[in-house]
Amino acid sequence: MGRNLASLLIDTAERHGDRIAVKLDDVELNYAVIAEGSARVAGMLKAKGFQPGDRVGLMLPNVPFFPPIYYAILRAGGIVVPMNVLLKEREVKYYLEDSGAKLLFAWELFAADAEPGAAAAGAEYIRVGADFAQTAFGHEPEHAVAEVADDDTAVLLYTSGTTGSPKGAELSHGNLLANVETTLQTLIQVSEEDVILGALPLFHSFGQTCALNVATAAGCVLTLLPRFDPVKALEIIERDRVTVFEGVPTMYNALISVPDEVRARYDTSSLRLCVSGGSALPGEVLKAFDQVFGAKVLEGYGLSETSPVASFNHPDRARKVGSIGTPIRGVEMRVVDDQGNGLPTGEMGEIAIRGHNVMKGYWRKPEATAAAIRDGWFHTGDLAKVDEEGYYFILDRKKDMIIRGGYNVYPREIEEVLYEHPAVAEAAVVGVPDSEWGEEVGAAVALKQGAQADADELRAYVKERVAAYKYPRRVWLVPELPKGPTGKILKREIEAPAEQ
Repeated sequence: MGRNLASLLIDTAERHGDRIAVKLDDVELNYAVIAEGSARVAGMLKAKGFQPGDRVGLMLPNVPFFPPIYYAILRAGGIVVPMNVLLKEREVKYYLEDSGAKLLFAWELFAADAEPGAAAAGAEYIRVGADFAQTAFGHEPEHAVAEVADDDTAVLLYTSGTTGSPKGAELSHGNLLANVETTLQTLIQVSEEDVILGALPLFHSFGQTCALNVATAAGCVLTLLPRFDPVKALEIIERDRVTVFEGVPTMYNALISVPDEVRARYDTSSLRLCVSGGSALPGEVLKAFDQVFGAKVLEGYGLSETSPVASFNHPDRARKVGSIGTPIRGVEMRVVDDQGNGLPTGEMGEIAIRGHNVMKGYWRKPEATAAAIRDGWFHTGDLAKVDEEGYYFILDRKKDMIIRGGYNVYPREIEEVLYEHPAVAEAAVVGVPDSEWGEEVGAAVALKQGAQADADELRAYVKERVAAYKYPRRVWLVPELPKGPTGKILKREIEAPAEQ
């Protein structure tokens, strides 16, 4: 048998249950309370007829209830389906239906979409609010930890592709434990004395592995920030003497953009290490952050399908600005051509990854799995080159994916919503460079003959139907979209008009 990912919490609670595990402003919970809470929620699951292998949706922001519910599902032998809190009703329904989840724990502020989405999928909606602890502690605790094999699925992380509907990347207990242990021992080397700022969403793979699971394994403090605000982040860094900050490039950009006179009010000298991932960190932002905060920023790379960490600028090696570093321990990376053959140093090709971090496959999608994992190598769709010292540099993406503020937006999904509008004949969604978000979502739309709609109407139409980070902020109308000889829309020829 293997080791259950929930053992990270249980082992730490046994070692030093009185240490603070999670903070949210004035709320502090120690490891013993989190562990007992997970046993109570596991008892609640048991009372509802839960069976090992069942999937459970988890739609919570960064609040102290996230860890006990997350570990409770794992403890009971279930599979966690983390969901972005910004999902709309139709998206909630899809995630629950596709995964076959019968339960959804959702934060009360998002009930307007979570509750009807769950109802439409035939899943039970469990409201999580300030009184949830009373609800959970009303159940008999289930202290047993389900036995699992290393290859048993622990988490289904949904990630879209250019083919439209999101796919559930099956991450096993073995995948996630190996990624956490490697990250803890060789990359983000934290001890129980550290304080990690949890600004990354815990429902995202980066926040889940590098913040929640790493902090829990180390027995250190995770201080939560549910919605990123740079001044609030500075306040927390000073208040809690934060030692490790983890963020996406937009967060770093926001922090260096705080006016000097405001930033000077906060003591950030406790910071010793900063980690960036999610999308490429501009070299100028990295240098400016180094200069302003005096803390080393290490950039890494990974995907939902790789648990997520695959490569890193290692703390004990030279850091190269603009590079995603070198593969982590136990992981191989190479640059390949379209046939999967390795390419020489300096040549551009697709990154392929093999190792303990690569997912089992896509949930109930054998064809998609076979297309992505070939001869044991996961093909990422990201184009890169590698230098003589083995450092990787991302050059472009093979996929059309847009990365807006660290969140992945898949054009096909947004295009399908636009095509549902009665006035739309054709639509193409593309990334538009943006100084604040890295990329903004843009949409070029051609209307049906005689139909009428303006950009504001189309934007509002999509906004109602997808998560807030996905809808196109830039929409422009065109007589027709550029096409190749086969009639395929040529996205590379689409340019966003200058903003008026």
